[in-house]
Amino acid sequence: MWFFIVLALLVLLIAWCMIDFYLGRREFRKTRHKRVYPKRFSNIILLTHGPDLFNHLCEDIKTAKESVHVLFFILSDDHFSREFMDLLIQKAQDGVEVRLLLDQIGSTKVKKQHITMLRDGGVDIAFSQKVKAPYFFFTFQQRNHRKISTIDGKIGYLGGYNVGREYIDEDPKLSPWRDYHLRLDGEGVQDLQKEFLLDWFRATNKDLSDEAKYFPVLEKGTVTHQIFPTEGIRIEEIFSRYIEDAKTSITIGTPYFIPTEKVMNSLILALKRGVTVTIIVPNKSDHMLVKEASFPYFRKLLVYGANIYQYMEGFYHAKVMMIDNDFCDIGTANFDKRSFELNLELNNFLYDQQFIKKVKIEIAKDISGSERLTIEKLNSVSFFTRVKEAVAGSISTLL
Repeated sequence: MWFFIVLALLVLLIAWCMIDFYLGRREFRKTRHKRVYPKRFSNIILLTHGPDLFNHLCEDIKTAKESVHVLFFILSDDHFSREFMDLLIQKAQDGVEVRLLLDQIGSTKVKKQHITMLRDGGVDIAFSQKVKAPYFFFTFQQRNHRKISTIDGKIGYLGGYNVGREYIDEDPKLSPWRDYHLRLDGEGVQDLQKEFLLDWFRATNKDLSDEAKYFPVLEKGTVTHQIFPTEGIRIEEIFSRYIEDAKTSITIGTPYFIPTEKVMNSLILALKRGVTVTIIVPNKSDHMLVKEASFPYFRKLLVYGANIYQYMEGFYHAKVMMIDNDFCDIGTANFDKRSFELNLELNNFLYDQQFIKKVKIEIAKDISGSERLTIEKLNSVSFFTRVKEAVAGSISTLL
């Protein structure tokens, strides 16, 4: 008797979650407005090693004179995170306006005492994408996955890194951490600033977008690029379009490969017309089921001749796509349904061939540190792995 009661309650709970998610996403999409930024010219540095990134970022924060705006998906509870918070407090006490915006679920490890410490120290801190009625399950799932930092409105950062010890190679399970992040100075910083201030307004109801002091005059840099924000819409369409236009090669680096049907079909059509498709993913996994969720897609792509590599020298978290050596995307969006259909993401489209050559060098390093995945290996996985594949496939949008 109790078994059937529990089973009935479980079925009702699953049904409620599905209805909540469907209605919540439908309602959210009605409110979204497409934001299209023009091509800009900035000086851009590619940073692929956590200690290097945070050395740059912390030094830039230390030199800030007017404002420091920081948005991360994850701020952890460890010595490095506390050092980062201490730096923000120090700048606030120096008279610099410091705002820290964190995803509510991604940064649940931030303790109340640290929030109080930041506020008492002069840091204006807020949380993005709060879980709220009436769509509790949907708002719990939809995350602000962006990572943006702007300093004095003149220097900007975006990419895959968050703040925590794993990102500076101090996690024995996942180190070394391989990721891509960008440092900008030049025209493109104004667009990063606009995105931060938009998310800040949504979280706090404080509109600072018309404050001229956050938008100083910026000089042109040397790299042609375009900031590309997405919120559960557009990214699938744009990525498919670039894949469909590919003539010779497509390279994708991602920690999670769970494409939508539209994107998957675009990749298969590219392979059929002779385009070389190369995909780099981690061998290690940092979340349950995400590795197994990719296997059915890999089997289909391998049949058509795709090259798939599993990175073996640590954890691979880069988000990069390169088309024909003349277009490159680096940002926060993973190559999965959660990024395509659900999360708030921020990417940067790069059109400068000299910069793309630098990215190619890093991708070559990724491949050299990887092992090639074969159809024979995938077809010989255990029964337990097949079960995990089936479970992952049923909840793929939420992985």
